[in-house]
Amino acid sequence: MIKKLYIFFLIVLTIIVSPFLIRYLLINQKILVLNSIYFNFPGIITRKKTCPSYDALLNRTLDNSFSVSIMNNNGTLISSYNDEVPRLPASNQKLFSSAYVLNKYKLNNNLKTSLLKKNKNNYYLVGQGDPDLNYEDIIELISNVEENKNINFNIVEVDSKLHWPKGWTNTDKLYEYGSPITSLAIESNHNKYDDIYALNNFIKNYLNIKFLNSNVNINYFDSEKRFYLKDAIEINKIYSNSILSLLTLTNSESHNFTAESLFKNASNTWNYNDYLKLKNWLGKKGLPISNTFFADASGLSRKNRITTKLVVLFLDKMRYSNDFKAYQSTLSIMGVRGTLSKRFVNSELSGKFFGKTGTLSNVFALSGFLYKDEKPMIISIIQNSKNIDKEKAFKLLREVYYMKSCK
Repeated sequence: MIKKLYIFFLIVLTIIVSPFLIRYLLINQKILVLNSIYFNFPGIITRKKTCPSYDALLNRTLDNSFSVSIMNNNGTLISSYNDEVPRLPASNQKLFSSAYVLNKYKLNNNLKTSLLKKNKNNYYLVGQGDPDLNYEDIIELISNVEENKNINFNIVEVDSKLHWPKGWTNTDKLYEYGSPITSLAIESNHNKYDDIYALNNFIKNYLNIKFLNSNVNINYFDSEKRFYLKDAIEINKIYSNSILSLLTLTNSESHNFTAESLFKNASNTWNYNDYLKLKNWLGKKGLPISNTFFADASGLSRKNRITTKLVVLFLDKMRYSNDFKAYQSTLSIMGVRGTLSKRFVNSELSGKFFGKTGTLSNVFALSGFLYKDEKPMIISIIQNSKNIDKEKAFKLLREVYYMKSCK
């Protein structure tokens, strides 16, 4: 009887203590396997705590055009301001899409551009949107084309209706940052004269000069019909820089084309502009996505809507990912690198904030990891207004850094 009572007591004690023990182990990130389980678990352990000094700072300095969320290194939301108001995030959208890509690839994976051959004289140029692909690469690829009376060369590309996600304005499309998203882009389509038609002419001229007695036909091949190429043989290929390098270009330099290209490859969505996979991926981790909308991977779309609460909860969960160090390494660093390189240079904040800026007309966003005493706080600031005040956002970040920690 005593033994049964003892066993019953141990079971009850285990049930009571287990949640606290698990939370302790997670907060202190003691067990890698447990961290990985939590990262993929459809729920969050975050708590909320009132910190009067932080709340007073936000209420004193901000107006209703701002949303802010602040979380301490224990995963406790210590202060917020309008944090459930859906906002335009600009390039803070890349925080989500780059993590999605990282979850689908290994760090040393690459994008590939291939030349395929089917039968004796049918060739197919197939790409994955390598942002650094150039004409020298094209020459190297098509150098394997063999002489024949008739040479049928096909450029495999997405429909022109899919070149831009929804919400990219006509003005955006005139500039380098709004370049069309294609799977065969010469240097990220940054030069509007180096488009798919220029690539067509370049290949045709090269082959005509090389094979003077051949009849060279250049055609476009719908990438949605790739099933037709299942029997084709790959005869040449070129690889991009590593995924980690491309993600650094995406986040640190805020490169829109690379963000879109990587996401389309990771989500297998080259033939349609749908970013529901990204939203669902976040939802499966237990994150609050009910009042959000994702229209692209880069943040250039005016249709995106997120909350600062979602940002900090997501960034906190990323700390439990096996690839967190790699993820953080892709971000801009205050006073050191990327879009934050000119802020707080040679100050105490230099090198202490790893984050992402976001800028559009009437939008500014600043989110990331702020290291105080070598421990990361997470902060997200988004302003949507006709009177954007970037300096107020940076001043707030500095004040949070110097403010006494709220345990």
